[in-house]
Amino acid sequence: MLAIALASGAFSSNAQIVVSVRPPVPHYERVPAPSPRHVWIGEEWEPRGGAYVFVGGHWAEPPRPGVVWVPGHWRRRPGGEAWVPGHWR
Repeated sequence: MLAIALASGAFSSNAQIVVSVRPPVPHYERVPAPSPRHVWIGEEWEPRGGAYVFVGGHWAEPPRPGVVWVPGHWRRRPGGEAWVPGHWR
């Protein structure tokens, strides 16, 4: 499921929505890590239907040794802000 989510994020990375007000982060509970190798992927947003949908809050195993998760963030754009997705580096 994570691979599908990451792949769909790669294909939707060109779609950028600019918002004047950031959407609220829903409340969710962090469950214990499945293993010491897993990394917490927190706040993430995906553009869908002209709006951002919250898709974060899960554990993921790095795709290969030595990579780290770079969290997504909001970046100022003309007319508002746009979400820059997190990625492995």
